[in-house]
Amino acid sequence: MGVWFRMAAVAGLMLAAAGAASAQSFPSKPVRILVPYPAGGGVDVLTRTLGEVVSKQWGQSVVVENRPGAGGVIASQAVVASPADGYTLIMVASGHATNPLLYPKIPYDTFKDFTPISLLASSPNILLVRADSPFKTVADVITAAKTRPGVLSFAHAGTGTSTHLAGELLKSLAKVDLNAIPYKGGAPAINDLLGGQIPMSFNNGPESVGQLQAGTLRALAVTTADRAPLLPKVPSMSESVPGYDTGVWWGLLGPANLPPEVLAKLSNDFVAALNTDAVKERLGKLGALPIGSSPEQFETKIRADYEKWEPIIKAAGMKAE
Repeated sequence: MGVWFRMAAVAGLMLAAAGAASAQSFPSKPVRILVPYPAGGGVDVLTRTLGEVVSKQWGQSVVVENRPGAGGVIASQAVVASPADGYTLIMVASGHATNPLLYPKIPYDTFKDFTPISLLASSPNILLVRADSPFKTVADVITAAKTRPGVLSFAHAGTGTSTHLAGELLKSLAKVDLNAIPYKGGAPAINDLLGGQIPMSFNNGPESVGQLQAGTLRALAVTTADRAPLLPKVPSMSESVPGYDTGVWWGLLGPANLPPEVLAKLSNDFVAALNTDAVKERLGKLGALPIGSSPEQFETKIRADYEKWEPIIKAAGMKAE
């Protein structure tokens, strides 16, 4: 028994040493981060900004690859099929948690087939109207919707997007009947809002700020529970609709079963990058707030969002386009 015990102890020490060596040597080649959206958007900008900081720290390139399509499903499937070694990652948005509710035949398990690394940042969406709109407050919108149920419409960036869910949450909590009008992205929705084709729209911060600063659009509310630092004078939706809280978040995932020592290094290094001046400045311009969670906290967030949105998505009959 003594011999076997000593052999097991030696084997354990060897495994621990191998793990430590793996963490010290990682990365020994370029790391690829897939972005499931086109270049130039908020997710892409965040990924490239963080990648620049981390690559300097590592002395290795971080290659950002845009692979849009199917709400992130295409890029996610590519990561699932990659080796679990930390060299292929994906930066996802909050839609990652709700994709299994929108795509009945999604080709992976959202919870079992990924390793959460860190929830990195979040941003509110914004309820917008034209500058000359008769709606001055969220209360005005709710009153109009209750006076004429099913008449008032809002634009959003596509079925199942965070802007769509923001409107559905308003419908659910305020108990109003609004028409959700899908667009192929936030920019076309803003164009129709400016042109008077639609009375209001939910949009994210980066695509809204320019019009708000120009005075062509007016923000009625931000969708997070608290007011946003970028727009401190704009009320939060929860000030009119108790319990309302949503937005968009971004986080880093790897394939399932990442080695613990590689996972720890990835999480620690990307969280550290969030605290650099370059990243803080870029996030501020996007209207986003840094978070930097642990892997366990990120996993909890993904599951909580799935459970939060499941009844709302089913009640609205949402299916991905």
